[in-house]
Amino acid sequence: MVGIARHGRLKRSNPYARALKAVAAVLAVAVISASSVAAIAVWSLHQKVDDNAIDITDGDTSAAESQFESYENGFNILLVGIDNDATQSAAYGKRDATLNDVNILVHVSADHSNAVVVSIPRDLIVPHPTCTDTKNGDEFSAMAARPVNEAMSRGGLPCVVKTISELTGLIIPYAGLISFDGAVQLSDAIGGVPICLDAAIKDPAAGLNLPAGTSIVAGDTALAFLRSRKGVGDRSDLARISSQQIYMASLMRTVQGNGTLTSIPTLINLADAAASNIALSTSLANIDTMVSMALALNDIDLDRLLFVQYPGTTEDSDFPGKVVPLDAVAEEMFAKLAADEPFALAGTTPTPAPTTNLPMPVETSTSAPGETALPTPEPTVQALDGLTGQTAEDDSCVQAFSG
Repeated sequence: MVGIARHGRLKRSNPYARALKAVAAVLAVAVISASSVAAIAVWSLHQKVDDNAIDITDGDTSAAESQFESYENGFNILLVGIDNDATQSAAYGKRDATLNDVNILVHVSADHSNAVVVSIPRDLIVPHPTCTDTKNGDEFSAMAARPVNEAMSRGGLPCVVKTISELTGLIIPYAGLISFDGAVQLSDAIGGVPICLDAAIKDPAAGLNLPAGTSIVAGDTALAFLRSRKGVGDRSDLARISSQQIYMASLMRTVQGNGTLTSIPTLINLADAAASNIALSTSLANIDTMVSMALALNDIDLDRLLFVQYPGTTEDSDFPGKVVPLDAVAEEMFAKLAADEPFALAGTTPTPAPTTNLPMPVETSTSAPGETALPTPEPTVQALDGLTGQTAEDDSCVQAFSG
């Protein structure tokens, strides 16, 4: 089975179940924190997470109230990578403003058995809503058609979340903001990610020089790979997204395969790197929430973790060099995500997900004596035309720019 996003719904958990989960989390922390050093480490992480937290509700109390319910019934997280900040301009080139050049929307199904990771091109032409910069009170009026990566300069992370939420029609209660330096330290904490190249890549603009075949990339090399556009595919933003998705798929295979999420020392290193370099929304800045979500992702089968590009085209004469949305395909995909309905990539052979806890066969009035009715078959999974992507199980090679 390849390319399926399968979704379902579970019963809402009751307060007693949530209390038991909380007690279990406390006991787990107590075990990990058996020594004073570990206890100080956990406290330090908590302080770092709290200190960097960002309120993304933009004054919308209904969004804040929906956060817990969203997590209980599946959840949406927006991960935003910024291209520049005050500490890194000398290393990566000085820019006039901080831009949200990487925008990744993660949707986890209600039963936590599937996830869809949507990469939104930085050059995607979208409408921008009104935004207010919470730091200085500056107000920005709505715009009809501008690149999505301008949202960060119009009000920070809250404005990016608002822009993506209105674009996709999805409620986004959780978000995280990461810089170049954060990407370097996180890749180091994991121990590197294997990347396959169909040919050698040399991209001086990104500082990347890798041979053909498989290389383990970490630190600055991993960042250079993620930034490279002139070294991959047709040198477009969409080609770069394809190589980034291959990296993310390999990352998930690495994390699940080497026991990252079950190794206490690795987890502490990873958590420390994340806490020091990622600014989380106040809704996500909670150790228990982060651990629960990480474990939910770790339990998803690789063939049910789907990476897709936001449907778009670079062949629009009105916006040369930019990506213009393919609205019909995008609306169909996000409608399915909002309804938690399964879908697959076109060209694959969708197979229904294994069904657990099937009801026992029962006698029916239409059955002959002694016969039982068969369980209702799973609905057919629809393949959506116009989507580009892969599953985390797909061990593809990056296509180098051939010149």
